Amino acid sequence: MRPRLIPVLSLDSRRRVVKTVGFDTRTYIGDPFNVLRLFNEKAVDEIVVLDIDATTDGRSPDPGFIAELASECFMPLAYGGGLQDVATCETLARLGVEKFVIGSAATQPGFIAAMSRCFGAQAVVSCVDARGAGLMAQAVVRSGRQALQVSALDHAKWLQDSGCGEIILQSVDRDGARSGYDIELISTMSRSLSVPLIALGGAGGQDHLFEALAAGASASASASAFVFYGSLRAVLITYPSAEDVNRMSERLVQLQRQETQQEMA
Repeated sequence: MRPRLIPVLSLDSRRRVVKTVGFDTRTYIGDPFNVLRLFNEKAVDEIVVLDIDATTDGRSPDPGFIAELASECFMPLAYGGGLQDVATCETLARLGVEKFVIGSAATQPGFIAAMSRCFGAQAVVSCVDARGAGLMAQAVVRSGRQALQVSALDHAKWLQDSGCGEIILQSVDRDGARSGYDIELISTMSRSLSVPLIALGGAGGQDHLFEALAAGASASASASAFVFYGSLRAVLITYPSAEDVNRMSERLVQLQRQETQQEMA
């Protein structure tokens, strides 16, 4: 099976693509339309676009802007940021958004269930922002500013039970660090959930992307791994070649065979 490798674009209040570190310091990457066109040329399978300021600013998505984004996006588009009601998402679906990433609003009673009934669970992606490491990681919302007083793992289980079809696990502490994912938490959460888990936060290159998949993630998502090059963080839009993806797929198959053999021994 082809590995799922997902670029994530973070938009600020000025509709610029930026890359954060620890949900705080920001580096300007470029104009979202230009970045989308570059990923189109690289035949990316899917992409996530997040308005990281919408919730804290109290803004709803701008349908006109989303329509322009969707028209430039030649791959499945998942969108998040400021999504608070089903009606808004219905509008965005008509404009070309295929999946909805729900963060802070997921705590609203019944919202995830209502979204799932309307669009199907496969279109509802819940984002678990985790502060801390491993099983001690705690769930936070509102760009990491508000703690939910529940573990990231338990919050993910609750979101799954509420009706979402995928979970994005995003490490706040590893965001932008490029030092690797929280493999312990990914491994535990992937085994604990029945829905696909998307790893986000910490990847700096292809080895990290592979490590998350090997740990049980259904997909490896990143911004840094696809927009920075080298230790000096030069901005360069990249994506693994078909040959790189095939090699990654072969390594995963080999790893699965080894694990199966060990279980049978």
